[in-house]
Amino acid sequence: MSSDFATDENEPKHQRRIRYKGTHPKTFKEKYKELQPDHYADTVAKVIQKGHTPAGMHIPICVKEILEILKITPGQTGLDATLGYGGHTVEMLNCLNSNGHLYAIDVDPIELPRTKERLERLGYGPEILEIRQMSFSQIDQIASESGPFNFVLADLGVSSMQIDNPERGFSFKTEGPLDLRLNPKMGISAASRLKNISLDELQGMLIENADEPHSEAIARAIISNRNKGMGISTTTQLQKIIMDALKFIPKMNEDKIKKSCQRCFQALRIDVNNEFESLNELLEKLPDALAKGGRVAILSFHSGEDRLVKKSFKHFFREGVYREIAPDPIRPSSDECHANSRARSAKLRWAIKA
Repeated sequence: MSSDFATDENEPKHQRRIRYKGTHPKTFKEKYKELQPDHYADTVAKVIQKGHTPAGMHIPICVKEILEILKITPGQTGLDATLGYGGHTVEMLNCLNSNGHLYAIDVDPIELPRTKERLERLGYGPEILEIRQMSFSQIDQIASESGPFNFVLADLGVSSMQIDNPERGFSFKTEGPLDLRLNPKMGISAASRLKNISLDELQGMLIENADEPHSEAIARAIISNRNKGMGISTTTQLQKIIMDALKFIPKMNEDKIKKSCQRCFQALRIDVNNEFESLNELLEKLPDALAKGGRVAILSFHSGEDRLVKKSFKHFFREGVYREIAPDPIRPSSDECHANSRARSAKLRWAIKA
């Protein structure tokens, strides 16, 4: 046989992409078109048009309102303290118009390099955009290098990419490891946290981090299951324990039980990532990191975060550090909430340094 037709037995055989069953993709991996927006723009556009967020993407919230607050002009230096998918970042870079500098940071080692590569493809290199993996609680470190910032944005919400990926364990919609860490290489997972937590501490966590009205019943159910030797290592295992604990409570329905599940996952996520501690550090260090007349906008997604932001802004306003603060939180428009359901709980506050 001619060598032209010889084949290498060790050469890997081509495998077709696993196709989803039915008319719509169900699992995260089956949504391969949504996960490749550069190749399937039409599919992504259809998903967004229906008011959903495509898998692997994140739609920025309150963009118009944030830009009106920050009033970015060419030549300024700013910080995006929560890079995420880079949606807000691109809008701020457009305002700089290739003149100035934007620093962008994030703690997530999985999503950060993907976003960095995506932004580089759009033409945003180190001459205008500098990206680092770090916590916004370290704002003083980056400000010592960059100089004071003219504008700072912090979007405190978990990105849709993190929520939708079952391997991250942020949602109970699909089976996944009960992890919930923004940086899986640091700290302990939510599953590990639940192995040793006491009843009182767990109940306190559910109240403090999520205002959960059924904290006692849920905490007792979790500890009881743990004491019986039942594993709580996956998202759906925890969800079932919560559902079983609440289904016999009078006036509880499916929607209310789902809300409690969401609040419990939120409380655990805040705990394992030390989110309130990091936010307090950011708020404490912000005044020194801002230039005179510098503006900050903070987007929060639950009452605990909003209370901390409100309290800090009011304190520094009374001290004369901020010359002006938001009198009330700004909420997304009804049109935005209709187009993006994840915007519904958002609250935007701002401050201007004296």
